[in-house]
Amino acid sequence: MTTVAEIYQYLNEIAPFHTAMDFDNVGLLVGDPGAAVDSVLVSLDITTPVIEQACELGAQLIISHHPVIFAPLKRLRPKDIPAQLIEHRLAAVCAHTNLDLATCGVNTQLAAALSLQDCKPVKTYRDTGLAEALFGTLPQALSPEDFAQYVKERLHCGGVKYTRGDRPVRTVGVSCGAGSGLLFDAAACGVDAFVTGESKHHEHLAACETGITMVDAGHFNTEDVVVEPLIRMLQTQFPQVAFCKSGQDDPVCYLV
Repeated sequence: MTTVAEIYQYLNEIAPFHTAMDFDNVGLLVGDPGAAVDSVLVSLDITTPVIEQACELGAQLIISHHPVIFAPLKRLRPKDIPAQLIEHRLAAVCAHTNLDLATCGVNTQLAAALSLQDCKPVKTYRDTGLAEALFGTLPQALSPEDFAQYVKERLHCGGVKYTRGDRPVRTVGVSCGAGSGLLFDAAACGVDAFVTGESKHHEHLAACETGITMVDAGHFNTEDVVVEPLIRMLQTQFPQVAFCKSGQDDPVCYLV
């Protein structure tokens, strides 16, 4: 019999929960650590449709990237996601910034999805020494326009927005999700392009000033890349448990 606690402990080995950033809330956020598990749904987020899918599968546990409880709860209503989890006796383990920073984690998988080679840290997080962002080289240089299209195709994006840099793209920085604040650190590393999941106007201006091609590929698509590799690692560790990727899709729609 495999328990929630055993799966939690394995996640703690590959992406230690204590390495999460200070603002974060990670770990076993809902459920009984001693509960038996034979079916697990893995998802970027826990939403009502994700819970419905878990129930259809007969799962006992959902592993998600984004925390199902982030800010302190001041009330709990029946339709709130934590209440739904409790109602359906579903445990929730959430691995957020600890998984972003892990050596097998989100940024590593994002760099792999773009076929970046010889990756190095852009910046490390405080005492952990783990990389907040990475930079590496493409197999061959691309024009800014071709690179934006390359990102769109590799990450299966409905659309991307980008600033057009002033040089061919060979060295690329990546920071998943809301990582656009690391643009300036990436620029200091001499990147030609920077890929992230969210961006702000002043960052677009800064990218233009420095000649960097900045590609905003969407929060979902820069992080969903970790789900299938994580499932493969979990399935290898727990062959007696069924792990399934949720049917969650990018909530953002694009007009093209």
